[in-house]
Amino acid sequence: MLRRDRLVPPRRLDLAGRSDFASCGEELADHLVELAGLRPDERVLEVGCGAGALARALLRRQDATGTYDGLDGDHAAIGWCRRRYRRQRGFTFRVADVVDARRNPAGTHRPDEYRFPYADASFDVVVAHSGPTHLLPGACAQLVRESARVLAPGGRFVASFFLLNDTSRAFMADGQAGMTFIDAAESVALVSEERPDEAVAYDDAWVFETLRAADLLLVALHPGSWCGREEFTAFADIVVAARDA
Repeated sequence: MLRRDRLVPPRRLDLAGRSDFASCGEELADHLVELAGLRPDERVLEVGCGAGALARALLRRQDATGTYDGLDGDHAAIGWCRRRYRRQRGFTFRVADVVDARRNPAGTHRPDEYRFPYADASFDVVVAHSGPTHLLPGACAQLVRESARVLAPGGRFVASFFLLNDTSRAFMADGQAGMTFIDAAESVALVSEERPDEAVAYDDAWVFETLRAADLLLVALHPGSWCGREEFTAFADIVVAARDA
């Protein structure tokens, strides 16, 4: 009988689907190494860490000086991770006490004003794997600002977006996209007006200006498959930016 992986969460905590949990974490870790040059000795913050798919993948990739911090508004997922990683040096998880209609309606802070519970210049890499694809403009801009604040000079910000541009809009108009956004000609578009946080897309000019306003320099853009591209890196578009050295 195969022994159960103690770092794979129960179904109720695995939003990606239990069978994909490990592979999703490994893929994300590979992206950090290949696209952002993550080194074993660096300090990583994951905003929206969920039940720790990336944390699990980084266990075997970081050396004795590398650290990982996970931040998420899901109390149950963070509690589970704290128990499972309590003996792992350098792995820490915190609850983001942010108002969330579904997961944390009694939260203390609004998402467009939430300040990460970390000091300035605390991390070498900040990754937001899914947050920007679910956040409305005020909250998304705040996430970018806070990510920039906690990055050390030369640190990298890696985030997933659904980017609206001539290419993605053309694919949607032709019916080739896996996702279709309402009012896609606008700078911000939603999949559902009833559930705005289900998926949010941004005009790439909005994203680039938001990065500049936070003193982050765009390093690379890796297109995703969501809009029907045949060549892609992941499902969503991956943006890599750097803090001025």
